[in-house]
Amino acid sequence: MSEQQQQAKHQERTAEVEIAVSKMLRIGIVLAGLVIVVGLILFLVTGDSGYPEDTFPTSLPDIFQGVLQLKSVAIIEVGLILLILTPVFRVFVSMLAFIHEKDYRFVVISIFVLIILAISFVLGKVGT
Repeated sequence: MSEQQQQAKHQERTAEVEIAVSKMLRIGIVLAGLVIVVGLILFLVTGDSGYPEDTFPTSLPDIFQGVLQLKSVAIIEVGLILLILTPVFRVFVSMLAFIHEKDYRFVVISIFVLIILAISFVLGKVGT
């Protein structure tokens, strides 16, 4: 296989990965939006957040327990979590794609971005 054919194949593979990542981002955004809308509709129909005034779940187990009990605020929070995790998932998938392509420079960059995101989540949790 000539070098030109290898480059064309590499570009084709890169385009396929970008299209797949783009579809995943759209699916994540739409899914998050749907979950938030379900929570808002539930809130409007019941007129109750499911929690006493000025309180809401702040930990993942509490949020998921609230979802199981169909509490509207917990459902909205799950939608927001999905919205936050969608770009994180994109970075993770990109890292896997770069590993598959053996483009280790971008693997390192992706890992660095994931570490920064993890640190920001931990710092955000500590700050609350």
